[in-house]
Amino acid sequence: MLRFLLSRIALLIPTFIGVSVIAFSFIRLLPGDPVLLMAGERGLTPERHAELLKQFGFDRPIWEQYYDYLLGILHGDLGNSIVTKKPVITEFFALFPATVELSVCAMILAVALGIPIGIIAAVRRGSFFDHTVMTTALVGYSMPIFWWGLLLIILFAGTLQWTPVSGRISLIYFFPPVTGFMLIDSLLSGQDGAFRSALSHLILPTVVLATIPLAVIARQTRSAMLEVLSEDYVRTARAKGLSPFRIISIHALRNAMIPVITTIGLQVGVLLAGAILTETIFSWPGIGKWMVDSIFRRDYPVVQGGLLLVAGIIMLVNLTVDILYGLINPRIRYAR
Repeated sequence: MLRFLLSRIALLIPTFIGVSVIAFSFIRLLPGDPVLLMAGERGLTPERHAELLKQFGFDRPIWEQYYDYLLGILHGDLGNSIVTKKPVITEFFALFPATVELSVCAMILAVALGIPIGIIAAVRRGSFFDHTVMTTALVGYSMPIFWWGLLLIILFAGTLQWTPVSGRISLIYFFPPVTGFMLIDSLLSGQDGAFRSALSHLILPTVVLATIPLAVIARQTRSAMLEVLSEDYVRTARAKGLSPFRIISIHALRNAMIPVITTIGLQVGVLLAGAILTETIFSWPGIGKWMVDSIFRRDYPVVQGGLLLVAGIIMLVNLTVDILYGLINPRIRYAR
């Protein structure tokens, strides 16, 4: 187990370097001059333009810029935003709680509904419930997030007026952030209605972001349960007269959860990618909206640092999933 973990950690190093190359190259492939975009309508003289290019290091060869950027990463410095002049790490972790809050709520919803639905669909294979669930899951997986989000806004925020359209909390509430998580901070504020307002703002973005992971988890759980339920040890448990609940919850579900947990771990990347569109649609002030705005402004350090930090988080989550394999099923032995 230790040898496997060390090999996995060693693989993270070239992966991280590869991601840094992609992050560094991605923003530079887009058309547009960051200095001109920063100047806006004011315009620049050729002399001032050349001065700013030199100030930000854009006049040097690409390989020199990347080398300096890589040295900064090794020293924990991802640079400062061209627009706000603040350190990228400071801005990232100031906005990260909003994305974490949205992603965690979406994942909780997806897991809480996806696993039971998948189990029931597997137990009732071929039934009307099974066909309905799998068809709905396919539709949910295929549905574009931006279109689904706009439909929910029109229905629940526009027509029914049950939920707010955008933001994290109503503008009538103001309190200093303590944790960065609006649900917790609204409770700590002690203001009447603050928590309810924060919760109501969270509903639609959570549903939109959870749709694809929910569909994937439900289908994967059903597939894994069907495979396990056909094993000999499950037939033996049935022959012994064990109750269906005991067979499913103890004998089948434990082994079926291994590929399901893999799927859940992979959905972290899907959530962070989906958060970009979801946060943009609902004006949710998180990492996704921050990076979209930075792309339009050609804020090189923000886009590079944001992509690198998000990729690092996804790699750590995947490593955690690998560790969980052995905790769920001790019989698993890694070859490395």
